[in-house]
Amino acid sequence: MTLPRLRGAALATVVFVAVGSTVAPASADAAPGKPGAPRYSAGAASAGDPYFPDQGNGGYDVQHYDLDFSYDPATRFMAATATVTAIATQDLDRFNLDFRGPAVSAVTVNGHAHDFTRDGQELIVTPRPKLKTGHTFTVVVKYAGVPGPITDPDGSIEGWVPTDDGAFVVGEPQGTPAWLPTNDHPTDKATFRFTAKVPAGLTAVGNGQLLSQETRDGWTTFIWDSTEPMASYLATITIGNFLVTESTTPTGIPVYVAIDPRQVSGSAAAVAQIPKMIDFFATMFGPYPFASTGAIIDRAPDVGYALETQTKPVFSGPASVGTMAHELAHQWYGDSVSPRRWSDIWLNEGFATYAQWMYTEYNGGASVSQTFNSSSNYGRAASSPFWQIVLADPGPEEMFSNIPYNRGAMTLHALRGKVGEDAFFRILRGWAAGHRYGHAATADFVALSERESGQDLSDFFDVWLFQKGRPTTW
Repeated sequence: MTLPRLRGAALATVVFVAVGSTVAPASADAAPGKPGAPRYSAGAASAGDPYFPDQGNGGYDVQHYDLDFSYDPATRFMAATATVTAIATQDLDRFNLDFRGPAVSAVTVNGHAHDFTRDGQELIVTPRPKLKTGHTFTVVVKYAGVPGPITDPDGSIEGWVPTDDGAFVVGEPQGTPAWLPTNDHPTDKATFRFTAKVPAGLTAVGNGQLLSQETRDGWTTFIWDSTEPMASYLATITIGNFLVTESTTPTGIPVYVAIDPRQVSGSAAAVAQIPKMIDFFATMFGPYPFASTGAIIDRAPDVGYALETQTKPVFSGPASVGTMAHELAHQWYGDSVSPRRWSDIWLNEGFATYAQWMYTEYNGGASVSQTFNSSSNYGRAASSPFWQIVLADPGPEEMFSNIPYNRGAMTLHALRGKVGEDAFFRILRGWAAGHRYGHAATADFVALSERESGQDLSDFFDVWLFQKGRPTTW
């Protein structure tokens, strides 16, 4: 994100007979090795993230989302069928999906209609037959109505945000359940396919590759396929009146850019540099992690930020060169490698901000050292509130303030000076390669930095990540 957002089989029954006594048969529903204990239980209703305690669920691992829907901006009405394919990670007699969207009319599991209830953002499903560990199951949720935005702790909005010609669709950190039933936490990545039917003349733009586009009876259907694993907060299917251009980078990566006609002139410089940015970052961080890239530049004045939606960052207004660089750098840091907990947000925003500084220098602007020492960064007074937040745990109200961005980037520049150029870039490339399509935490980055540098960096990371105050020695 970019500022401003200051914001198997059944168990056999065995009967053992001993002289003078009879041992009762174990229940078929008993947990293996635990006679008398229930075999099946409910999946957890949370992933346990302190910043968003209701977010995510347990008991299963989503493999794929398939959403087939129609949307009419004139009425803001959506009619949708979501198909979620998952693997049970425990014996389940109940599980939850995160969903804050329109009214649900039906839920099936493996083709069987099932009872469901809703409680806050939880869609609670009771499957029969029950689900066994390791088995793949498919949940189909049918729903219809008017989806809308969600307000975050910092007052910003996300989710399904209506625009004057469609919808601006963003999900960080908790907006995707506004329009799609999900296991909404970065630790459960999956592949996605969107089939979007919109009034003819409009364009629906999603993550990944466009498989088909067909107009019939006044409606156009777009099918988007995202084959690399993706966290749910990075999903988008933004709709509007767009001018579309398609090209490739010098290394052959497809580039799909959709721009609201009102934003073309203000975004031209940034769009022109997308191929250059991708190739520069690949040199610095390792191969681009996805099969395509691009951008969606819309007009959503009530939003006021850009977001690194996977393969195609979305912008609520004109895209600047710096903002474009930031969001494209996120494809490595934030998208391919996502945070294990939201308190690790500096691993997203600090990395993307530092990449933006690097690109500015590469593009003929201020050097990284100049930006580090500027009045917006290390040049701030020691008494500034900017230094009074713990970077590795900023809290949900500050997670999109400039603290994770700027102080995160400063931490990386200070690390660069501490360990030297060679070790520093081994760390950055190793972070992207070692956690590709996965998730990781601050402790993992500390450990990698120490391995690659051969140094004990506990004091360094303590002053930069875990203490308040402006670092003076490291």
